[in-house]
Amino acid sequence: MIPKMIHVCYSSRYYAKTHTNSMEKLTAVAQVLQQKSYIKMVEPDLVDIELLKTLHDPQYVEAFLQGEKPLARAQGFKQWNEQLRDAVLSVQGGQLAAAELALLHGIAANIAQGFHHAVYERGLAYCTFNGLALVAQHFPKKKIFILDCDQHGGNGTAEFTLRLANLFNYSIFAIPFGCAHYERSLTQHIDKKQGSFEEYAQAIQQGFKHARAWGADLIVYQAGMDCHQNDRFGSDWFTTALLKKRDHLVFSLAKQNNIPLMFVLAGGYQPLAELVPLHVNTFDAAYEVYAETTS
Repeated sequence: MIPKMIHVCYSSRYYAKTHTNSMEKLTAVAQVLQQKSYIKMVEPDLVDIELLKTLHDPQYVEAFLQGEKPLARAQGFKQWNEQLRDAVLSVQGGQLAAAELALLHGIAANIAQGFHHAVYERGLAYCTFNGLALVAQHFPKKKIFILDCDQHGGNGTAEFTLRLANLFNYSIFAIPFGCAHYERSLTQHIDKKQGSFEEYAQAIQQGFKHARAWGADLIVYQAGMDCHQNDRFGSDWFTTALLKKRDHLVFSLAKQNNIPLMFVLAGGYQPLAELVPLHVNTFDAAYEVYAETTS
C-alpha cells in the first residue's frame, strides 16, 4: 500500500522574534519536518482580515493590525512589529487551509500555536486570535470539535462556544486558567502530581464519545507539550513516551471513527533543543497511524 502523506501547513512568515520561543519554535519544528519523506508542506495565504473581524471585536483586530497599545500587546508579547503581525496572520491562514486539507484527506496539520486563550475582546497568554474558533466561524455548516490537550484550560474557546453554535470545546488540563464549563464546553482535570496516563486516556476516550454523540464533522486536536514532565508547567508522570502514546491514541480513535482531524502544536516551554523533538513526535505518530491509508 502507498503510505499517505501528511499535509502540513507552514510558511516562513510564521517566524517572529519574541521574548519567548513560542513563535520561533514553529520554524524550528518545520526545519526538522522538511527532512521527512512523509511530510507534504503547504504554503497558506494570509487570513482574510474581514473574517477575523467577524470572529473578534473589530476594534481589537484593527488595534493589533496597527500596533496600537494596549490591545496590540494584550496577548503578552513585549514587542509589536510588522513581523509579528504578519506571522499571526499567516498562522491563522494556515488554520483554515489545514482544516480544508483535513476534511479532504482525513488528516492534516498546521505548524502553529497560540489560540485557545484569546477571547472575543482581546488576546491573552500569548494567544492573539482564537484560531480554533476561527475554523468554526469559517465552516458554519460543519460541526467543529476541539480536543484540547494543552496543559492549560482553553478558556477563550470555551467562551466562543457561547457565540458559535457549531463549536464544541473539550479540554483536558492540569492548570485551570479559568476554563469554564458550558453546555458545549466540557472539561477534564488530571492532577499534575497524582494523575496518571490511565486517567488521561479515559478522558480522551470520553472526549471521542462526546464528539461522536454530537456528530462532529472535524476534530481540531491541540497536541500540547507543556504537559511534559520537564516543562515548567508539566505533570510529573507525563514522560516523552507517554506523550507519544497519547498522540497515537488520539489519531487511532479519529481514524477508527472516520472523523477528519487536523492538529496544531499548542503549548510547550522548554528550550528548543528539548521541545522540538516532542512536537515532531506528534507528526511521527500521525504518520504511523495513518500510513496504512492509501492516498
